[in-house]
Amino acid sequence: MKTNSIIVKLICIALITLGACKSGSNPRQAELLKLGIHTVVIKNVMHTSQYSYFNISEVGNPKVKEADTVWAACNFMEAKVGDTLYYKTASSIKDFPSKELHRTFKDLLLIDELSKTSDFVKKEMAGVAGHGAMSTSDTAMPGKPQITKVDVKVDKAQGGITIGELYAKKENFNGKTVKIKGKVTKFSPDIMQKNWIHLQDGTVGNGKYDLTITTVETVKVGDIITIEGKIAINKDLGYGYFYEVLMEEAKIVK
Repeated sequence: MKTNSIIVKLICIALITLGACKSGSNPRQAELLKLGIHTVVIKNVMHTSQYSYFNISEVGNPKVKEADTVWAACNFMEAKVGDTLYYKTASSIKDFPSKELHRTFKDLLLIDELSKTSDFVKKEMAGVAGHGAMSTSDTAMPGKPQITKVDVKVDKAQGGITIGELYAKKENFNGKTVKIKGKVTKFSPDIMQKNWIHLQDGTVGNGKYDLTITTVETVKVGDIITIEGKIAINKDLGYGYFYEVLMEEAKIVK
């Protein structure tokens, strides 16, 4: 009886493990998805003189069935059936004709950058690291540049708050939309499908004086702007990148 009980337990463990594998749950893939990076497996391959066409299925994305496949095209690259590839951005096009293949693809993904490794995520995170990302222990991340306090004094926006006030009472502003006026000290476009702004106004709260902002707006270093967005505190972007305070979905206001 005892032997049978052990066998039953082992079978249950095996079934649970198999179920987890089939579900496609993978912590790393989940982290990549947070960064907008898709993990795909090649099911079929066709090449032309300049382009590669891959029939792919996405894995690790709860919004996509792994059994579903789609044709994707990119610049020519060597890859075979069964390879795992990674991409960030793609555009969908219908009824795309390939003269060399003598075929029209009903639905086709045009992928900007398709990689055999997810290492290019480091490029994304290197950019993020330059925007005040801090670890949970509040120590500088590897490669993180020092944020320098600029000599600036900007009047508070009408109906708004200062950066010092935000950091001093950050819990009170969590999840709320606020308006802040300041000087752009750093701007980096198109990182993780967002533009990133550093803003300072000359005020300090809890030793912090620089606010990181994500937006679709385009600005220049030195611009004095008034910007409004939702505040998130203790924002974790994965891979150890953590924000004490982050303004998101921000828009420039008059």
